[in-house]
Order: sequence, then C-alpha cells, then structure tokens
Amino acid sequence: MATYIEQLFSLEGRVALCTGASSGIGRHMGQVLARAGARVVLAARRQAALEETVAAIEAEGGSAVALAADVSDLEGLPEVHRAAAEPFGPPDILVNAAGVNVRKHADEVSLEGWDQTLRINLSAPFFLAQACVSAMREKRCGNIINIASLQSFRAFTSGVAYGASKGGVAQLTRAMAEAWSRHGIVANALVPGFFKTELTEAVFADDAVSGHHAAMTAIGRNGELTDLDGATVFLASRAAAYVTGQLLPVDGGYTAK
Repeated sequence: MATYIEQLFSLEGRVALCTGASSGIGRHMGQVLARAGARVVLAARRQAALEETVAAIEAEGGSAVALAADVSDLEGLPEVHRAAAEPFGPPDILVNAAGVNVRKHADEVSLEGWDQTLRINLSAPFFLAQACVSAMREKRCGNIINIASLQSFRAFTSGVAYGASKGGVAQLTRAMAEAWSRHGIVANALVPGFFKTELTEAVFADDAVSGHHAAMTAIGRNGELTDLDGATVFLASRAAAYVTGQLLPVDGGYTAK
C-alpha cells in the first residue's frame, strides 16, 4: 500500500502535455513526469527526437506518445490540445517548456527575431493553457508549469528579447493563477539556473563563461537536469494544491546572492 507521502506526490491517473519535449529541459521534465506515473504527451516539431524519448520512457515502464506540433502557430493551439487529448484523455498537467533564445545585442534585434521570441516564449504558453483550461475546469484539477528564467529578474548580455519574454512569463504565471485557481487549476513557474541544453550551448562552449555562472551560485556549480526532478514532480502533484502564482528558482542559489 502506498504511503501518504507517495500518494501526495504520485501522478498516477494524470495526463501531462509537455511542449519543447524533443530536447533539454522539456524532454527531461516529460521523462520525470512519466516516472512519477503520469501518461505523457510529448510535443515538439522534431518527430524523430520525440519518438526516441517515447522509447526511453516506455523502456522504463512508462506511458508516452509523440505529438508533432509547432507552438509558434498560435491559431493551431486548440488543435494541439485536441490531438493531445486523444491518446489518454484531456491533459490536466501542462508544461510549457518550448522556448527560443535569439542572442542579439539590443542594437541588432530584428522585428522578426523579437516577434518569434515573444510568440514562442510568451504567447504560446498562454494560448495553449487557455485551450487546456476548459477540461481542467470540468475536473477541478489542473497544474500548469511555465518555464521562467534568471532573466525574469535581471538582465544578461544580448538578452533583450529573451529577457522581455521571460519577464512576461513571470507576470503571466501570476495572472494565470488569478484567473483560474478558483477552479482548481494552479499555475506556477520553474526558474532554472544554467543547465546544459541546446539553448545554452553558447554558454557551455566557453569555459570562462560557464565557470563564471557556476561561481555566481551559492552551491558553486551549474545545474544538472536531475536537479529539476523534485520541483517538477512537486509542481505537477497535489502536493502543490495550495501553491499558485509562484516562481520557484532551481538555480543553486544564483538569485539568492
């Protein structure tokens, strides 16, 4: 028989939709949710990479399917939700992990790059959540997890568009909580520090830069993806039923210094 703590954090019987799931943080969070018992719909543009993640989850005894989707197509997001509901039922966990970072100095940011960044990082999380909320409201059960950033709080070099989008994600998360939490839907955001992913290749390609960021943490190192596991499960589970509108840094104390 499962203990109270196991039941509190278990995701058995839950359905998760995770965007940006072909690589990096999104992929890892999808795998963690599956390990906690959720049936997971992995969404991204790269079908082959998604299928590899599905195979990895199934090899561990979990349940997952791949859903090829481009979240930058905002008008198509209701269809993404409809397709995501087919395999296991409507998602009651949503992880908005798709993201893009066009690193340009403020003088060089183009209208196209600005629009792409805000469309994927800020607009897509809102409109996909909006598409998911109706079914969550009917069940009075929903956990929305956005991905904020250190740049939600402070400026970094060549991060004007990305920082603006992630500052927006911080406020979006609070606004989602205000709008939907009375219906049993909580909305929170993870705030990762520096983790080695496709989006941070430029950082980790330079030992001096990655070393600088490690030194900026209280712990003294950059993050490993497994450092996200506990926070991911917590924010997706009923353990977080009275936690909403919050930003949870998993950054080794970067924002504490």
